[in-house]
Amino acid sequence: EYGGPIMQNNTHENNDRDTNLASRFELLHQEANKNSVFQSFGDSVKETLSQNPKKLVCFYFYDEVGSQLFEEICQLDEYYLTRSEAEILQKRSSEIAELMDKDTVVVELGSGSSVKTRKLISSFIQKNGKLEYVPIDISSSILIESSKSLLNDFPQLKITAVAAEYRTGLSQIKTRYEKVSRIILWLGSSIGNFEKMSSITFLKEIRSTLNKSDAFLLGTDLFKSEEILVPAYNDAKGVTAKFNLNLLARINSELGGNFDLSKFQHKIVFDDKDKKIEMHLKSTEDQKVSIKNLGLELDFKQNETIHTENSYKFTQEEIEYVARESGFRLKAQWFDSKHLFALNLLVPV
Repeated sequence: EYGGPIMQNNTHENNDRDTNLASRFELLHQEANKNSVFQSFGDSVKETLSQNPKKLVCFYFYDEVGSQLFEEICQLDEYYLTRSEAEILQKRSSEIAELMDKDTVVVELGSGSSVKTRKLISSFIQKNGKLEYVPIDISSSILIESSKSLLNDFPQLKITAVAAEYRTGLSQIKTRYEKVSRIILWLGSSIGNFEKMSSITFLKEIRSTLNKSDAFLLGTDLFKSEEILVPAYNDAKGVTAKFNLNLLARINSELGGNFDLSKFQHKIVFDDKDKKIEMHLKSTEDQKVSIKNLGLELDFKQNETIHTENSYKFTQEEIEYVARESGFRLKAQWFDSKHLFALNLLVPV
């Protein structure tokens, strides 16, 4: 456990402010559970690239470069998801806050920069006069940086940040906040990266950490036409292609790989039957690749692909089914004006 300070400032005039910020911030470090679903990057790459067909795990997109590229993706004209969710939060955050008990603690999974959470934070403070916010993210540096900004902007805010993977963090939260109401936020559309049955398994785990007075706010991308979905994952500027290819660059820099990025292309598959977008990296020729640190030699045929991500989309029936099978009830639901995205307030049954 570590309790600040989160700002270093040598000017005397700012000492009081820094002391105030530090008194409202705590950072909890949690060691990953030995049964964690997350392997090391190297172990994961060795396992998934040795499979047939070859795969990589999308969790590893987000090194420093990948995270920056994803921020760029969120600003693209084609990438409607961020704007759609932001519209809902802008219009409905007060309504969401009103549905929760007084002095509810707001917990966020994979909080990142916490940019889109600001409207919700503001609404809870407006309702209760104060708020405790508990962001959970694997990166302690991102947690510290985003907390600085939030604490500066919201004097009534206290932050207890948890540097851990989701499951470990939620377990810690359950013990610490057993006697207060909590709302767990899982914004964006990360649930879409899970196979449908795996998403139910994960939501059951979240449900097991909640009490009857708690709630779970889940973002889901809705199934829609190929004309809207494909450009969102294959933009004209090629930012998503760079994001996808960066996974190979990361293998090169961290694991001693010799992937020639010019010999792989970003490829998108629209799967109407399973309601998903697949991202792949396609080999443009027959080639051999070695990853020195893993002792791995790989053969690629021309047009062979590495499957890097699934992004499942949801119908209304599927949202209700996943909620029900996970031990939740859909209490409230909000859509953007174009009906592209949904925020779902789930409560334990």
